[in-house]
Amino acid sequence: MAEIVLGLGTSHTPMLNLEPEDWPRFIELDRVRPHLHKDGRPATYDDLLAIADPRIRAEITPERFATRHAAAMAALARLADELRRAELDAAIVIGDDQHEIYHDGHLSSVLVYHGATIPNLPRRTTRPGADWTRRPAWSQRATARYYEPETARHYPVDGALARHLIAALVDQEFDIAVADALPEGEGEGHAFGFVHQRLMAEAVVSIVPVFLNTYYPPNQPTPRRCHRLGQAIRRAVEAYPDRARVGVIASGGLSHFTVDEALDGAIIAALRAKDGAALEALPREKLEAGSSEIRNWICAAGALEHLPLRWVEYQPGYRTPAGTGTAMCFAAWS
Repeated sequence: MAEIVLGLGTSHTPMLNLEPEDWPRFIELDRVRPHLHKDGRPATYDDLLAIADPRIRAEITPERFATRHAAAMAALARLADELRRAELDAAIVIGDDQHEIYHDGHLSSVLVYHGATIPNLPRRTTRPGADWTRRPAWSQRATARYYEPETARHYPVDGALARHLIAALVDQEFDIAVADALPEGEGEGHAFGFVHQRLMAEAVVSIVPVFLNTYYPPNQPTPRRCHRLGQAIRRAVEAYPDRARVGVIASGGLSHFTVDEALDGAIIAALRAKDGAALEALPREKLEAGSSEIRNWICAAGALEHLPLRWVEYQPGYRTPAGTGTAMCFAAWS
């Protein structure tokens, strides 16, 4: 019988791909991108700046950036070590796709990939029609770290486990989209590339990619659906006929692009307490834009209810006076 023996959660913000000296540069993007208030209402950068807590300015000094970056790098190293020492046969990676591979013409709520491999391409763009060379140099560096530096690489996928998962989830009345290849010329997106580049640099594990449409209405899975999906994934793994040590990895989150420490704290408390009801009841209006990736953690939590949450590292990654940034969180269950 297969068994889930390890769970990991990791943020994958491009802030983690740069040195702390570069973090103030994100204001170039944050000033022009659309934002949300913490209650989900649309906002501009200036709207957020007008109501920002003045104490945030103490969080965006070079010293605070350096401290938060060091803590995040240590947490990433610890996750990679946990993954290596677990000696897994496969890892189910739960991530989102931000119009990198799947677009509005055909956008599945939940998709399980079952190809023999999944490619990671060098210097891929992250939006259709995007021109890499028009980005600021610092942004190019940040994006590049999700992908191979020079030559495409095909990472192993546990196709047998993936197909078992698909069948078992269908039996549990989940409507699952499937794919056994990516579109011609496409490689895996940032949520999965981050896992390969930053957590599996020393020891590659076969993965089963599970895509959740966290970002785009109208078919985002609800928090309840995400949690129940995770529970169903665990049942499916435990029904797998072969012996296998399996991990579950949530990639993304927590709150961004407006940092919401209260929301993040409530999520971490629910994870510690294994309070599935609290996770299922999270307000959907708070799980939009970057914060939508919290759904990946909710799904993983459902699959990891049988394992204790052993450690969590949380850093509210403010980067502008308006309180924009990414709340960086890292966690391990075993």
